[in-house]
Amino acid sequence: MKSKKSITRKLFAITSIVFVVFITTNLIVQSAFFGQFYIKWKRDTLSHDLVKFKDKYSLLKTNDEETSLISTFEDQNSYKIIIRDKAGNLKYLTKTVDARKDSIKARIMDQLMSSQIETIGGVAKFKKDKKPLIFLTDNNLDSEASETSISYSVAGISYDEKKDEFIYVYTSLQPVNEAVQVIKEFYYYFYIGAIVIILFLSLIYSNMIAKPLIKITKTASKMAKLDFSEKCVVKSNDEIGALATSLNLLSENLNESLTSLKDANLKLEKDIEKEKKLTEIRKDFVAAVSHELKTPITLIEGYTQALNDDILEGEEKQYFIDVIMDESRKMNNLVSDMLNLSQLESGNFNLVQEDFYIDELVKPLAKKFSSMLNEKNIKLGINLVQNIKVTADWNRIEQVLTNYMTNAIRHANNGGSIAVTILDREDTVCVEVENSGSKIDEAENNKIWDTFYKIDKSRTRKLGGTGLGLSIVKNIILLHGGSCGVCNTEMGVKFYFILTKH
Repeated sequence: MKSKKSITRKLFAITSIVFVVFITTNLIVQSAFFGQFYIKWKRDTLSHDLVKFKDKYSLLKTNDEETSLISTFEDQNSYKIIIRDKAGNLKYLTKTVDARKDSIKARIMDQLMSSQIETIGGVAKFKKDKKPLIFLTDNNLDSEASETSISYSVAGISYDEKKDEFIYVYTSLQPVNEAVQVIKEFYYYFYIGAIVIILFLSLIYSNMIAKPLIKITKTASKMAKLDFSEKCVVKSNDEIGALATSLNLLSENLNESLTSLKDANLKLEKDIEKEKKLTEIRKDFVAAVSHELKTPITLIEGYTQALNDDILEGEEKQYFIDVIMDESRKMNNLVSDMLNLSQLESGNFNLVQEDFYIDELVKPLAKKFSSMLNEKNIKLGINLVQNIKVTADWNRIEQVLTNYMTNAIRHANNGGSIAVTILDREDTVCVEVENSGSKIDEAENNKIWDTFYKIDKSRTRKLGGTGLGLSIVKNIILLHGGSCGVCNTEMGVKFYFILTKH
């Protein structure tokens, strides 16, 4: 295991290294490169100024203009200028040059001019190189310099093509003020580099100390608000790293505890909500069953009392008997549906599956529901696809189709129509029962499959039914591994169920 390093030691070591490196670099760079930098700066400056001077000079037409430009250039830049034509004849000589040194000047100029001549085909021609020739000379041509001055100057020569003349410019390296300016510029660049280094090291400080502390503070602040989503990532083997690890461990433990508590609370809330819904379902169930049983019981009781009094004869007596039988049948259907639904929802219901063609189940519908269809003058259309075999419980699928048909007849308008269609799909078969009439509100599409749910909210006997049919349909189809649904169409409403082919 790596030993932990103290933050104090880190700060001390880094600070010491920064200052040592800074001072050492300063001394080394100053000692090794200042002289070269100073001379290079003088050469570059002279070259740049000579090009600018030549560009202006070549455009002048009169001697007065030339003399004015030369004087201004010499005064502003501390330069000395000598101009000769291509034959070597002197055109202009700076006033600061001692006549005694004119022979030296002439010799240097001859050497410089010879360097600008090239021989092409045995004929001597001047070079057309626009770039000035910059060099150091060990002859000081400045008569104003003292005996202890530097014994060399920076000089440059350039050929003016337009005037066919040589321009010679030189300056001494001695002036102190110029040297100070160079030193200032040199240290300006040097200290810029030092600042960059310091900023870089400050960034290291931030990453090593400040940034981890900010992360820890941010994580701790979120923990205080019970938000444990953010982890403190600090990759250091010191006290800060240990603190971040402990904080993360604390965050994980608190998060696990609170998550468990939230899950428990959520589960409790769901259980409470479920219990509320079950209570509401029980209330609705009791109310629905009471309502569905009360009416037939009341009718049976009244009509039985009338028969018991033996005051009825003939057709009227038979009508009373028919009403009692019809209400008894409704009660029996309700109890039967309740038992079926209870078995289906308990999961203990066993299907008796067999292979059969689905069209054989649909064919008898017209005959089976003929009386109910004729009573409301409803037209039934059946669109069959033959030889589609399924593996299912015949009686239960017949019960599904019967529920769909009775529901369609109940809600179809008088003189309307019902269409039963078989659709052959790739791996499944879909049976649709579509009736004309009012559409179902989209908000009720899922609710109609609930136990005792009726679109007729008043629970009148106008539309009949127990409110259990669609719940039974849903459970039967789910036991078969299929699906069922409802949707509005242009004609009215369409119910369907889907089974897997054999």
